[in-house]
Amino acid sequence: MKKKTKKIAYPFLLLFLFGLYTVGILSNSFAFAQTAYAFPFPVSEQKRNPPATASRPSISEVSILPGISQTENYFPLLQGKNVAVTTNHTGLFPEKSNITSTQRILENQELNSSHWDPLNNNSIETPVHLIDSLLHAGISIKAVFSPEHGFRSQAEAGEKVENSIDQKTGLPLISLYGSHKKPSPSELKGVDLMLIDLQDVGVRFYTYISTLHYVMEACAQAGIPVVVLDRPNPNASYIDGPVLDTHNCRSFIGLHPVPVVYGLTIGEYAQMINGEGWLENAISCDLCVIPIENYTHESIYILPVSPSPNLRSMSAIYAYPSLCFFEGTPISVGRGTFKPFECFGYPKSHIGKYRFTPQSIKGMSQNPPYEDRCCRGFEIKSKEALQNRESGKINLQYLLKMYEDYPDKANFFTPFFKKLAGTEQLSKQIRQGLLEEEIRESWKKDIESYKKIRDKYLLYM
Repeated sequence: MKKKTKKIAYPFLLLFLFGLYTVGILSNSFAFAQTAYAFPFPVSEQKRNPPATASRPSISEVSILPGISQTENYFPLLQGKNVAVTTNHTGLFPEKSNITSTQRILENQELNSSHWDPLNNNSIETPVHLIDSLLHAGISIKAVFSPEHGFRSQAEAGEKVENSIDQKTGLPLISLYGSHKKPSPSELKGVDLMLIDLQDVGVRFYTYISTLHYVMEACAQAGIPVVVLDRPNPNASYIDGPVLDTHNCRSFIGLHPVPVVYGLTIGEYAQMINGEGWLENAISCDLCVIPIENYTHESIYILPVSPSPNLRSMSAIYAYPSLCFFEGTPISVGRGTFKPFECFGYPKSHIGKYRFTPQSIKGMSQNPPYEDRCCRGFEIKSKEALQNRESGKINLQYLLKMYEDYPDKANFFTPFFKKLAGTEQLSKQIRQGLLEEEIRESWKKDIESYKKIRDKYLLYM
């Protein structure tokens, strides 16, 4: 007879060890008095992370640590200074490793199943937020500037956010959206340094990089140095889409001559804005980037929190570069549902088996297109979303299919489409019946030119 083997409570052991690890990270963040500070290298001297080799830890054994975690590199720069901070609810210290293998994501269907709750972003107390950390360290904060959606990301796309006082900290919150996109000289009066920490998604029409531009520009004009705490870009593994025509299509959803998917972190992008002279009158900003540890552009990074109210899952983030074109057409991208940017369609569609009915949802979409009307179309599931990312290109077939199906082709493209595409050519090409390969061929030259510019500002492989 076989002897019974006593089972060891591995899950409890792992949970205990993970708890010790997490506490260690957070406690290190607050060990300001004991830390031997290492000042960051100037941007030009920062080295790219080396590629993975056999001698390095395996992908499951390392943690991606965003710039916020490198307190020894930026807290010395803040001490004794009056600091302004540009951030929102995404300015969080990491709790655990966010590297996840492709196989594990696909097996567990994590991209769709674990939606963040954008209506419950008041849970900013845990994990530790940048603002709380700075106040705990005795750093003097003059004001907090926030991008589209507000400091706690409770405003839907395009909604005006008023300036206010944060109830928790008593700090003035200044909105940089709507008619007021750039900090004014009076708002920067008495500020010695600007600290920026925003979670970007690596897509040109996501407005956080436009806020980055205007904050850098205002600080450059006021002689205020800027420190950017870098964060991983979940769509950094590829470059695709038409390069923005800055003469005819420049707007807040596209300020710079870059492709739709530009393959840079927000810190690298800040260097490019500075280095290419894109600020007003080609003024240069005194810029320092605090880099990410254990990161490459190929890394799969699971965001700890929704970056904005309608990007509620990693599936949505990976599908966003392909689906956002529909915002300039009569096609719904699922606003008014709890799966925005994970589905698309319209009421009289003849194709697709997926049905959804948009409804008013406060904080996400109060007046969605086709409210209370059943739409027919397609759902983008976890595997397909990840395949879009791994393919290294925008999925143009979504757009081409819906254009072919839509009966009123003369009114398919709205004026907003040009701003999203960054060019007047894409809508013309689709109307002319060009194949996807022919459309892509027209992007090639500009993308290759952009890649040469991009290469100058890379901090990671």
